[in-house]
Amino acid sequence: MEQSEEDLDGLVRKRIRALRVAQGWSLEELATRARLSQSSLSRIENGRRRLALDQLVILARALDTTLDQLVETAAEDVVISPMVDGARGQLRWPIKGEPGMTVIRQRITDPPPDNPSRMRAHPGREWLVVLSGTATLMLGHRRFRIETNQAAEFPTMMPHAIGAEGGPCELLGIFDRDARRGHQRDDGDRDSREPSGR
Repeated sequence: MEQSEEDLDGLVRKRIRALRVAQGWSLEELATRARLSQSSLSRIENGRRRLALDQLVILARALDTTLDQLVETAAEDVVISPMVDGARGQLRWPIKGEPGMTVIRQRITDPPPDNPSRMRAHPGREWLVVLSGTATLMLGHRRFRIETNQAAEFPTMMPHAIGAEGGPCELLGIFDRDARRGHQRDDGDRDSREPSGR
């Protein structure tokens, strides 16, 4: 237990320094923002001063983070294996820090549907990046060409459909809870009728 407290202490100190450096701030600049002396901040970062809760709260605020994030430790189960959905050709990973959010990797071979009635609309937001190939995103009355390493983000209340252009493409998508739920309902409805463009 004592060792884990020492580990957390060292982690918090490294995190304070890393966040300061990432902002491009000197010791003096962060000390001014946190209303601490520069020497106090230096001793906090270097482990020569005890970490006090009130100072951590002030430093978290000055670094534009929260106390919880400043003292957060990594969970034991950092590595997440995908759930395989062979019927839809998908790999799915839940995002633990954001319950309900899901990451999906999918290979698409069909072009987007020609019939606007096959476009989906449901609550939520979706973000996707094309890992290989070229995708076509139908969004309302507009058509977008998304090439390898390009991404798209959109509210899923807009009627939408995604398909491959000129050959297979692979996508990585992030869905919030509502968007994932909407796609699961749509997929369930379509499975018995016709193949989906997604």
